[in-house]
Amino acid sequence: MTAQPRSARGAASDLLGRVLITPVLPRPRVRRLVRLYTGLVLYGLSGALLVHAGLGAMPWDVLHQGLARQTGLSIGTWSVLVGAMLMLLWIPLRQKPGLGTLSNVVVVGMTVDLFLWLLPATEVLAVRVALLGLGVVVCAVATGCYIGAQLGPGPRDGLMTGLAARGWSVRLARTAIEVGVVATGFLLGGTVGVGTLVFAVAIGPLAQLFLPLMRMPDRAPEATGLPDAR
Repeated sequence: MTAQPRSARGAASDLLGRVLITPVLPRPRVRRLVRLYTGLVLYGLSGALLVHAGLGAMPWDVLHQGLARQTGLSIGTWSVLVGAMLMLLWIPLRQKPGLGTLSNVVVVGMTVDLFLWLLPATEVLAVRVALLGLGVVVCAVATGCYIGAQLGPGPRDGLMTGLAARGWSVRLARTAIEVGVVATGFLLGGTVGVGTLVFAVAIGPLAQLFLPLMRMPDRAPEATGLPDAR
């Protein structure tokens, strides 16, 4: 007997499996997508809140802000460009993106610029402190939604996990990356301040609080007896 040629669909599925961490969107699909994109939009909102507070941006936005001030391009544009460049570093680290990874690169940058345009500027210190606190909490909720969708890590997190897979500790990888990012952003003119420190200290415990609440099931609903939300 001669072997039957493989279907184009099967070949495409194998290719996606080699390239993407989540080649097929797991069920419940609609709920998973809603949670993913809600998280990404909220992440963009949180970045805009911290920038508008003017008390220090989150570490990666310090870099984006510094690049924006040096080039005239927007913070969101640099968020997209930096995310895309980081994904190129995934190649030697053998990290696989997912739908969430690819969406992160585009959606967060777009929404940061949108909310920076929509939010009014303020010089009132009490309002700026409130924006800072709200931005940190919104970022924690966004992290829970985005990671809970389980559709692939963000480009920045993938760099950290890739280094960890090469023998770095996760703590060392994250610390080295974020210290380098903040220092570079500061030298370029990004805003480093008490808000940057508050974010660094508070985001871990707050994200840990929201992650269990937002996590999607690992298995398909039909395997667990739960209704499908397609």
